[in-house]
Amino acid sequence: MTLRTDNVSFGYGARRVLNQVSLSFEPGITALVGPNAAGKSTLLKCLCDVLTPAGQVSLNGRLIREMSRREISQAVGYLPQTGFSRGELTVFETVLLGLLHNLGWRVSSSDARSVYSLLEEMALAPLADRVIGKLSGGQAQLVAIAQALIRKPAILLLDEPTSNLDLRRQFEVSSLIRQITKSRNLVTVISMHDLNLAARYADSIAVLKEGAVYAMGTPAEVLTAEMMAEVYDVEAIVSRDGSGVPSIYVSGAGTNLVRDPGARF
Repeated sequence: MTLRTDNVSFGYGARRVLNQVSLSFEPGITALVGPNAAGKSTLLKCLCDVLTPAGQVSLNGRLIREMSRREISQAVGYLPQTGFSRGELTVFETVLLGLLHNLGWRVSSSDARSVYSLLEEMALAPLADRVIGKLSGGQAQLVAIAQALIRKPAILLLDEPTSNLDLRRQFEVSSLIRQITKSRNLVTVISMHDLNLAARYADSIAVLKEGAVYAMGTPAEVLTAEMMAEVYDVEAIVSRDGSGVPSIYVSGAGTNLVRDPGARF
């Protein structure tokens, strides 16, 4: 399974957000990183046809704009930053809604088994009857991911799935995403701000700068002091652990950052 973009561009009115983005996503986790307004969320929306860009997005050589909405929803699981409303539905009901296009007047035993199987795989089965509004942030995020996975997509697109989670939950959610990506051989694309988390869990990293591709490669290839200076405008020290995973320590602001002399940091 391969997801590709060829010369993808997109703008909101006169403001260009993506500029000639060409990338190829293979099975495994690709982290989309870059400063705010670099185009990460917009690119994810273009990948699943929520937005229609100039250029081409293709899935296994087939243009996604030529696929029906049903075909796209079967092939691609997309979780936006906003997730879903945490109302009075149970965890089971929330995940079941991911099968909305297949549901009839009654829930089939096959659909119910699929939901319970996925909840067990994600260690959410004990919460099946719990109301979504009563869950912790980390638990609710896992349920949102389960809803995106229930149709068994080949592509999983996640927009900042670890935002607003504490450190432990960030690692738990990231570990589960990696486990499921490997077990299902998914093409998983995640927008992230935490570069150290991306370094530990992503197979490849695509760096966006002002809507264009700055670099793509393994974490060790991409996460360098030079990249941090040119893309994020910060001085950084990049070290490697025993297995070669990069670790980034930001030591100071770059030369392009203008500070207010009266501001307090």
